[in-house]
Amino acid sequence: MTTGAVSSAVSPVAIVCGNGRLPLQVAEAATARGRPVFLLGIVGIADPAIERFPHTWIKLGQGGRAHRLLTERGCREVCFIGGLTRPSLSSLSFDWRTIRLAGRVAKLFIGGDDKLLSGIIDLVETEGGLKVVAPHDVAPEILAPAGPIGRREPSAAELADIRLGLDCLRAMSAHDVGQAVVVGRGRVLAVEAAEGTDAMVDRVAELRRVGRIRLPDGTGVLVKAPKAGQDRRIDLPALGPRTVLGAERARLAGVAITAGAAVVADPVELVAVADRAGLFVYGIPGEGV
Repeated sequence: MTTGAVSSAVSPVAIVCGNGRLPLQVAEAATARGRPVFLLGIVGIADPAIERFPHTWIKLGQGGRAHRLLTERGCREVCFIGGLTRPSLSSLSFDWRTIRLAGRVAKLFIGGDDKLLSGIIDLVETEGGLKVVAPHDVAPEILAPAGPIGRREPSAAELADIRLGLDCLRAMSAHDVGQAVVVGRGRVLAVEAAEGTDAMVDRVAELRRVGRIRLPDGTGVLVKAPKAGQDRRIDLPALGPRTVLGAERARLAGVAITAGAAVVADPVELVAVADRAGLFVYGIPGEGV
C-alpha cells in the first residue's frame, strides 16, 4: 500500500476499481487535471497497473477497512468504475463494520442490479459519510461522443434496428433486466440478462453458427443504453475493444451506444479494431436516431 499525508488543498477522489482499463483512464484524466486520486483495487479483479497511482488493495466486503483508509487520506468523494461480476454473499470478506450492516447488505441482493447498486450508493453515503460521484464527473472524456466513432457509419436499415433496440431496452427498464440487445432486420435476436454483454454476443455467434440466426454476414446491431431511471453515477453501459471483437465474431454490422450516457474504454484501440473489422461504432445522440 502507498501511504502518506494528503499533499494538496484539493481532497483526493477515491476510485474503486473493477476490471479493465477504465479505472486507469479515470485516474489518468483526474491526475492530468491536477486532482489527486487514491485507488482501491479489488483483489483478483482490478488491473495491477493501478499500482502506478496511490492505492491499496481490498477484498469485497471490507467496507470498514476501505472507510478507514479513505478517511486517513482525506477523501470526501468516491467513484466506482470497471467491470465486476455480481458476487454471491458467501464470497464477501466481511469485516466488523460490514458485519454490523450485514442485514441491510443481504436485502440488497434480493432483486436486480439497479437495486443492488443504488443500495450500495446509499450505504456509502449514509454510513460512510462519502459523496458518490459519477466517473464521468471526474473524467468527462470517457463518455461516448455522438455520431460515428471510427470510419464507418450505420445505414438507414441499421439505424432502424438501433431504434428498435432502444425501444426494447426502454420497455425492459421497469424490470431491471439488462442494458444491451442485439437486433437484426427488425428482429430482436438476443437480450442481455445475468450473463453480461460479451456472453450475450458470444451466444449470438453460436446461434449463427448452428443456423438459428439465418441472416447475411454483416447484419445485426448490438445496442447498449442505460435503463430508464437508472442512477447514472454507477454502472453506465461500457464499450471496449473486447466487445467490438465479439461483435466481429458474431458477424454483426456494428455497435451503437448512447452518447453522453455510456463510457468508452481504450478508444484508440477500439476504433482501430472496428475499422479493421469494417464495423461501425455509433454514439446515439440524445434526441435518438
